[in-house]
Amino acid sequence: MHNGYAVIDLETTGLAPSYGHRIIEIGIVHVTPDGEVEQTFETVVNPNRDLGPVHIHRLRGSDMAGAPTFADVAGDLAERLQGRVVVAHNASFEARFLHAEFERLGHRSPLKQASSALCTMRLAQEFLPGSGRKLADCCSAYDIELVDAHEALADAHATAGLLGAYIGSSRRDPRWTTWGDVAGGQRWPGVPRSGRAWIARNRSTGVATRTRVDVATDRLPAVDGSAEATLYAAVLDRAVSEDLLAASDADQLSAYATEFGLDATARANLHRRYFGDLVEAVWADGVLTIQDHIQLERVARLLGVTDDELEHAVHSRQPARMGARSFSAAQQPTSTAAAAEPSIDLGEGSIVTLTGEMRRSRPEIEADLARLGIRSAPNVTKKTAVLIAADVDSLSGKARKARQYGIPIIEEDVLEAALAAAGQGSAR
Repeated sequence: MHNGYAVIDLETTGLAPSYGHRIIEIGIVHVTPDGEVEQTFETVVNPNRDLGPVHIHRLRGSDMAGAPTFADVAGDLAERLQGRVVVAHNASFEARFLHAEFERLGHRSPLKQASSALCTMRLAQEFLPGSGRKLADCCSAYDIELVDAHEALADAHATAGLLGAYIGSSRRDPRWTTWGDVAGGQRWPGVPRSGRAWIARNRSTGVATRTRVDVATDRLPAVDGSAEATLYAAVLDRAVSEDLLAASDADQLSAYATEFGLDATARANLHRRYFGDLVEAVWADGVLTIQDHIQLERVARLLGVTDDELEHAVHSRQPARMGARSFSAAQQPTSTAAAAEPSIDLGEGSIVTLTGEMRRSRPEIEADLARLGIRSAPNVTKKTAVLIAADVDSLSGKARKARQYGIPIIEEDVLEAALAAAGQGSAR
């Protein structure tokens, strides 16, 4: 029997529990076996230590004044995970911290191995070929909103949406049943419930302001190589995104590299590729600010990139036309009303994606496409031939992803003309 999923996200004081870092916020979303959200839970957690990058997660000492400790919430947490498939984006990170926290209490987490939890980041390689690793990047392919990338429940909600999209596109896949069987055999510790209430964060501070370098990590491409290289790159994403760039953070990265089986040469090569990709992503809008350069210098020091390599990366990836900014996810696109109407050449087997509210229903459009042997996919990947939009200047996640990949965006009228020319369009 499949009891559904428990999608979890954690905010922590740092990168590695082996260096004394603790959980400071838990967000859980219960999801049905069919991928529908049931209920949510969240709490801040008093770690009884420094809170780490306060400017990123916005949790301060005052937020911890009446907050429960992990020992206080462990019983409820175990109960809310029991019998459900535990899901996270980069599940190895959540699994590692949960194991460490339960171990502190003398209990054993069934997620000692990262493979014991379902990872939406790993599944992206299959469902979103060509996509990056970050949750925001994966969500944009499905137009899933990520409200605040440094808040546990917001990330858990977005991950639940991603899981639902995966399930919706592969309902007959036996893996979902298999995962239900795996969860049924897992036993979470029987920690007595303390009776302490879970306390949500104070949201009066609003949504976190992200730096341009942080936003750039959302657009980084997948890394070539092993699954371990991808896991390590995900840790680098977190370090850069959360501004964990001190010498002690470099030590933690080294420990992760050792755990993932990356030798010094493999790690150095990955660092250089990662830094080059990051610089290119920051340059995407044709602008590199002084603050960008300062933060990139800090990232370079963390990754062991020399000053010469830093300057070469910055200048070699500078856009050729500095006067014309290329589009980035943070920018308003210029109107295309005066632009030449694009032509499309869709053959049998082509993949297209729709975004926005069309004049005709999506099932009608998809039926016309199917008669031509063209498949409509719910998400944008590098295999997408064209994005069909109600508004070609759309700021939807799918539109941003299409621009990032250089995929043409056309209006419904252009598609209708192409369908009519093929004798497949509906009379309008």
